[in-house]
Amino acid sequence: MPAHDVKKGTMKLLFPEFQPMRVKYKDIFNLKAFYEALREWLVEHDWKDLEEGFDHWETFYGERISQGGGREIWMQWRPTKEAEDLKIQYYLDIDWHCLGISSTEIVHNGKKIKTNKGEVELNIRAFIERKYESEWADHWFLKHFIKLFTNRIYNKDLELREKELYQDVYAMQNFIKQWFKMKRYLPYEETKSFFPSEAYPSHMKE
Repeated sequence: MPAHDVKKGTMKLLFPEFQPMRVKYKDIFNLKAFYEALREWLVEHDWKDLEEGFDHWETFYGERISQGGGREIWMQWRPTKEAEDLKIQYYLDIDWHCLGISSTEIVHNGKKIKTNKGEVELNIRAFIERKYESEWADHWFLKHFIKLFTNRIYNKDLELREKELYQDVYAMQNFIKQWFKMKRYLPYEETKSFFPSEAYPSHMKE
């Protein structure tokens, strides 16, 4: 599934895409629990499906089972969110690739747990759409002022919106790393996550 800007051929995404922000984890973890935790994080932070306005942003799912029984999975999520002011829309392209996913059992806190092992990699890109530009483009009068309006009136606000989007993506990356118990370098004290981790890195075994 292509990025948002070619989904219908009507979106004009003017903010250049970030270099893909990648998070990769290979060890023991509950794939279903992580899937649900990331979905709930997006909902909590007001990301929605473009057409239905809810969390139906999964546009592609593919799966292949190897001869050894391991599952290879591809998923594509395309959530969107409106900025608090201006006519600005945010978009995310989240591409999943899971490799060698299989069932396993471990003992954690004295209890036997059914979980998964394998590898998951997420590639995240973010975009901004200036919706007022496409709305004004067909107006006989306003179309002459798009560039002037953007450069002189919206310029500072647009910079703030771009920074806001970057911070949102960075926060999501941090949430993913926190869930997987990966090393992070934070300039602030972090509160406990509402989404308990079900990742069990080998170096943290009991």
